[in-house]
Amino acid sequence: MPTTRSTAGGRSADERRGALLRTARDVADDLAADAIAREQAGRPPTDETARLREAGLPAALTPPAPGRGADWRTGCAVIREIAAADSSVGDVLARHYVHAWSGRFYAGPHLATALEEGSVREQWLWTGAVHAPSPDDETAEPDLTLRPRGGGYVLNGSRSVETAVAVADQIVLDAACATTGDVLVVRIPSKAPGVTIEPAHDRLGQRVAGAGRVALERVAVAPAQVLGRRPQDEESTAPFTALAEPALRLALCHVGLGIVEGALAEARDLSRGGRAHRSPGADSDLFLTYGELASAAQTATAVVDRATEVMARALDTGTHLGPEEPAAVAALVATAETVTSKAALHITAGVLELADAPGLDRFWRNARVLTAHRPVANRLRSIGEHYLNGSQRGVTAAFL
Repeated sequence: MPTTRSTAGGRSADERRGALLRTARDVADDLAADAIAREQAGRPPTDETARLREAGLPAALTPPAPGRGADWRTGCAVIREIAAADSSVGDVLARHYVHAWSGRFYAGPHLATALEEGSVREQWLWTGAVHAPSPDDETAEPDLTLRPRGGGYVLNGSRSVETAVAVADQIVLDAACATTGDVLVVRIPSKAPGVTIEPAHDRLGQRVAGAGRVALERVAVAPAQVLGRRPQDEESTAPFTALAEPALRLALCHVGLGIVEGALAEARDLSRGGRAHRSPGADSDLFLTYGELASAAQTATAVVDRATEVMARALDTGTHLGPEEPAAVAALVATAETVTSKAALHITAGVLELADAPGLDRFWRNARVLTAHRPVANRLRSIGEHYLNGSQRGVTAAFL
């Protein structure tokens, strides 16, 4: 549970949490007012991220420390609130929050603290694309390579980034060192010389998330921009570092829940206003339909909330996390992903049968894009393997 001790700023953690959630609701109300028009325009989220910065959300959604940042439970609550109004912006905020943890996942405490303090001070917006270790790494050619130069490196290559590629301040990437073969996690300022941004166009959904490609040509990487080494196999991964990928996937589950909540709320308003295909007075089965959809949403919420609580405890444990714990956390996250994916696609398709209002289809399209890259069958096999074999650390990679 959140502590009630006073912070350096004179407010308790509970008071800061309450203020942050109120701010998130205000921003969500603002985003909801023109969500359909912005989604149809499909432009990079320049205006949207300006709204986030004006409200102070990028600075607030950084790892917790005395007087600053947000704990995992609060950060996920903010993400879900924003995603219910505009899932593209929720996606941006989810990836920002998790990538802002990169210093803790990969670097030492001093560098992590400096990065987080700089992020709060400068209102940095983070994005990135860090690949999870894979057996294919040994045979595939790396898309990003580092070559030593002086005390640092030169970075070359290109990679797809799912959000905020044109508007982020810091981009977190992993790249292979051409001389040692080590895979290093680096932080690249988006305005650095040699960085070229190529926004994606005409996406099916999540059209305002700002997806695109970042191309890097002889980009200088100073030693302070190297966060650490990304282990190439499961056995050499520190337990706390192993939480990085599940944390991102769990944050995106909250974006999925936001899509579900937004779709149901909009359909409900249409039914209440008599603008749906079916009205309660003329079709008693409408109650059955809403009951089924609401139950599916509540089931997904319960599963995601449980995974969120377990992840929060693991993050609070920090570097003292036991070697067996990441697999158990990853199993719960995979379960949350599976349930949320099914619920999001089912519910967003269901509301289209209730009403044919402009923009209502965006919820299904957004859910489809958010869930398309991770087939449910693969997650179910991994969950089954974990159930049979127990909380073995080597199982964690199966969930990635």
